[in-house]
Amino acid sequence: MAEECCATQLIDGNGVFNVVGLDNFVRTSKLGDCGLSYAVVAIMGPQSSGKSTLLNHLFHTNFREMDAYRGRSQTTKGIWIARCVGIEPFTIAMDLEGTDGRERGEDDTAFEKQSALFALAIADIVLINMWCHDIGREQAANKPLLKTVFQVMTRLFSPRKTTLLFVIRDKTKTPLEYLEPILREDVQKIWDAVAKSEAHKSTPLSDFFNVKVIALSSYEEKEEQFKEEVAQLRQQFFHSISPGGLAGDRRGVVPASGFSFSAQQIWKIIKENKDLDLPAHKVMVATVRCEEIAAEKLRKLSSDKDWLELLEAVQAGPASGFGKKLSSILETYLSEYDMEAIYFDEGVRNAKRQQLETKALDLVHPTYLTMLEHLHSQTLENFKTRLEQALNCGEGFAASVRNCERSCMLEFDKGCADASIRQVEWDASKVREKLRHDIEAHASSVRNLKLSVMINKYEKQLTDALTEPVESLFEAGGKDTWASIRKLLEHEMELAVSGLTADFVSFELDKATIDKVVQNMREYARNIVEKKAREEAGKVLIRMKDRFSAVFNHDNDSMPRVWTGKEDIRAITKEARAASLKLLSVMAVIRLDEKPDKIESALFSSLVDGTVAVSSCQDRSVGPTSDLLASSTWQEVSPKDTLITPVQCKSLWRQFKTETEYAVTQAISIQEAHHKRNNNWLPPTWAIVAMIVLGFNEFMLLLKNPLYLVILFVVYLLSKALWVQMDITREFRNGTLAGILSISSRFLPTIMNLLRRLAEEAQGHPASEAPRTHSLDSQSFKNENWPNPISSMIPESSVSSNVSASDDGIEYSSPHLTRRRSEKVPEGKFSG
Repeated sequence: MAEECCATQLIDGNGVFNVVGLDNFVRTSKLGDCGLSYAVVAIMGPQSSGKSTLLNHLFHTNFREMDAYRGRSQTTKGIWIARCVGIEPFTIAMDLEGTDGRERGEDDTAFEKQSALFALAIADIVLINMWCHDIGREQAANKPLLKTVFQVMTRLFSPRKTTLLFVIRDKTKTPLEYLEPILREDVQKIWDAVAKSEAHKSTPLSDFFNVKVIALSSYEEKEEQFKEEVAQLRQQFFHSISPGGLAGDRRGVVPASGFSFSAQQIWKIIKENKDLDLPAHKVMVATVRCEEIAAEKLRKLSSDKDWLELLEAVQAGPASGFGKKLSSILETYLSEYDMEAIYFDEGVRNAKRQQLETKALDLVHPTYLTMLEHLHSQTLENFKTRLEQALNCGEGFAASVRNCERSCMLEFDKGCADASIRQVEWDASKVREKLRHDIEAHASSVRNLKLSVMINKYEKQLTDALTEPVESLFEAGGKDTWASIRKLLEHEMELAVSGLTADFVSFELDKATIDKVVQNMREYARNIVEKKAREEAGKVLIRMKDRFSAVFNHDNDSMPRVWTGKEDIRAITKEARAASLKLLSVMAVIRLDEKPDKIESALFSSLVDGTVAVSSCQDRSVGPTSDLLASSTWQEVSPKDTLITPVQCKSLWRQFKTETEYAVTQAISIQEAHHKRNNNWLPPTWAIVAMIVLGFNEFMLLLKNPLYLVILFVVYLLSKALWVQMDITREFRNGTLAGILSISSRFLPTIMNLLRRLAEEAQGHPASEAPRTHSLDSQSFKNENWPNPISSMIPESSVSSNVSASDDGIEYSSPHLTRRRSEKVPEGKFSG
């Protein structure tokens, strides 16, 4: 029984509160689990009036009792508490130190008042233990006690409706029904006489107390009867807090889980001699306890196994059923809070619950955001994969983007719904908008990449289609070169634009974008032509010389010219230079806009016709003349379209003439050498006369013997055949010694070859013509190597003797006539 009642000293005689003892009592007796289903019974009365004995018999406690054989003295010091054994609901018995004790003295009543106020603030039922023979006496010992009770009761700002159960001890023969009115009358007189605060001056006693009276027989004289009466009284404490019970209309009950803290705070306020505001105290206790409960639930939540597993799963990736699992975990701890805090003040309870819910949501919200990030990343990757697959299957780009975006956003919304919790509606719109923005950004990136690849393809197509043809047209350099280039450019551009526009259909681009791309494509194609034109303009001098060489050294049938002495070199030179000048006029400016210009006429009039030429010495003394090419710009031509300025054209022409004069001079030299060879094939006259005089005898001998003529003729034929077959002239070109060695090594095989051919012809088989053909091919090849092989054989003295150059012109000589042509050489240098 001692273990069951758990008797504990709550406050010692010096007023020190036993916090550890009370916490141990609450834990051992499991008071905290009772909620509001508990009651507190306190007993007050004079010292040595049998209070502890009554409690022990009434509630089966083990409070220390006075030993009557050792004298009457103070037994209970301070305040003790114990659990009432066998009473339902859970009931706490509180044994107070007796009043009016000699140990404290007559003047030391502070602890009595403090303990009385403490008991009234905590207890639901207060037993007033008094002797029967004191009833009706004016100066009896119960009146100071009642005065103390009523005085301290006014320090409570609100009444708790405490039940005052007057226990009349050692009743006499006077019936209780006579004693009770007298006692109630005395109680009312004391209440009326007690000084009250302004708020409670007119408050009746019934607002503070329920007054009940019982009488018990003497424990010492009638012990058995006493025990029977106590047993009957014990029955009244069963279900004491139920309606109609002893404490059925109590007010402001503190939940059992807050009993320890409430008792500590009440005693602290009483010790500080402050008025006790029970409603405020109740709110304070509710605040502290609800905070403690909320903190405990939050701590348990943070270390919950299921929550930690869910947290770990989310860190690794999207967790299926995240919202449902998290809602269940949160609901568990919120429900536990509601169950433990249900008996505390509703306003405080709800406020602390809201705080707990907020803190719990703050704890799990980062994980929710992590979950959304996983959904965002997963959905974005799904979109990328699906879009790539759709494009690989040949679907249109815009349609693929729409379909993939729609399906992925639906999946994301489904994932967000799965991740949402019941306790709060978290807004996932920002993550959703970010996902949509990222999807659009990726789609835009892929679209730009696809368009870039497509545009690059058509740009390459244009480059391949324009570069070589344009270069070929520039090499031809005809009158319709730019017209052909424009036609080619327009044709290829139309092909590229039509193909590009067809490919753009699947992208569903707006007209402005398509027009911009087409315009960029046209500019790109134009830039290709312009770039190529500038490249060719840088090589115009080479092209002019090639053109001059082609016209000068080839006839109208494109056959190489052989300078036999019958050609009109002056006319051929003029024609070749005119062709070169036309090429210069073609390359002078860019003519993609088909605007008319007078560049060709200006060049011909200035450089060929000589209307604007460098003045002679006499002209220079008169004054300067007007020069169409003395400018850095062409008329009616934009500077950006200018490839070669007029001044550069003059310089180029002068350099061109200088570099092509050698070919003309060489042709003239070849023509003169050919003429000399034709006129000087017979030996001199004196040589002929000498041969006739000296060879007369030999000639007569040949006439007398015709066989010698036949032998000489055969020797001549053999020598001629050997000469042709062995190509003696070619062999000696490499030197005399090399020629002799080569001829000696080939002489015998050549003789054998000739004899074999003669034998075959004698037998009637046709001889092979390969050697002859080879000889003819070699001769033809030699004729094609113009003009350098021939000019290399002509001494420079012969060239200089027939061609004289001056600043005013070049003089050409021929066997039949001497021509003098004065050409004004333009002055100026090529600046490009």
